[in-house]
Amino acid sequence: MPRGLHNWDFYAVEKFLKKNGFYLNHVRGSHHYFVGVVGGITRQVLVAFHGSRSIKPKTMKSIIIQSGISMEDWLNL
Repeated sequence: MPRGLHNWDFYAVEKFLKKNGFYLNHVRGSHHYFVGVVGGITRQVLVAFHGSRSIKPKTMKSIIIQSGISMEDWLNL
């Protein structure tokens, strides 16, 4: 289970984004682009797929910023 910014993998991020109204827009190579509306603003989030490897905390922070969903919502699963 993800905790903090550590131990998030692609599948956990994908599940969280879909639960919050995002959908897979397109895939280009290993990059998956999700689109959703947060706070009346359409947002696009890029998530790199590297199997079940954990996403690095700095990259995870970037994904959180791109999504527009608050850090508290991401970390309070």
